[in-house]
Amino acid sequence: MQGSRFRVWLASLSLNFLLAAFSAPSVPAVSYPSAEPGVEFGAVLALQQGPAPTALPYGQQSQQFVELSMPARGDSPFPVVVFIHGGCWLNQFDIGYSRALATALNQSGYAVWNIEYRRLGDTGGGWPGTLDDILAALALLADQDSAVLDLNRVAIAGHSAGGHLALLAAQASQEFKPRGVLGLAPITDLAHYAAGEGSCNRAAARFLAGLSEAQRAAANPVLRRAPEGTVLMYGSLDRIVPVEVPFLKPEILVTMPAGHFDWVHPGTPAFQRLLAELAEVMR
Repeated sequence: MQGSRFRVWLASLSLNFLLAAFSAPSVPAVSYPSAEPGVEFGAVLALQQGPAPTALPYGQQSQQFVELSMPARGDSPFPVVVFIHGGCWLNQFDIGYSRALATALNQSGYAVWNIEYRRLGDTGGGWPGTLDDILAALALLADQDSAVLDLNRVAIAGHSAGGHLALLAAQASQEFKPRGVLGLAPITDLAHYAAGEGSCNRAAARFLAGLSEAQRAAANPVLRRAPEGTVLMYGSLDRIVPVEVPFLKPEILVTMPAGHFDWVHPGTPAFQRLLAELAEVMR
């Protein structure tokens, strides 16, 4: 009963914040200059962001919140991009690097439901708490006002480790059947990836450490059927999640000259391809 009351309070609180965000005055658009393929993480962190998003809690821990950002122009209800940032499942990387991407998606007419979550190093982070957080954030989205957010036009996107979580969430969520699932340099075969030598590969091994065989299987998207509308996007210049990493059999597989962080930099050709794929799944 206490959890039910907390959920009702969250839904009421989030609706008030959502309406306030939607009624905010228009602001000048942010311009993102063109960038050559192979951008570095620091270049993404340095990007300009739009107005501060609205933070909505979906749980009681400090990492359990969503940042909702809305288009400054256009007619509601707006299609929604659920975004899950990456960072090797580690709590040293947070939602901050995805805010410029959220701004650019707003300027393309999408509301963005940008999820922060517990990660390795946080109490409750790892398996299954990390995925539980993503599913709780999706459940909160289902409680929003459909006159403002078009809950029939929802796509789930995730970058790197966030792509791994996006695939699992789309497979497990009882709240949504998304129009599409877009993995941006996603880690799809967790066990195979964890055998690698890089720092993110070692983080994957840490994510799996101590799990039973059944738990390891549940945490590995490649052992399940790809969700309907899955688009996997890889860059040939990516040294963190290379194209040769085994992947699911998606409806669409995109490979192009891009580095790992090109997908979250609005000035790159990779981001333009992301917009094109989003437009296609939202039709």
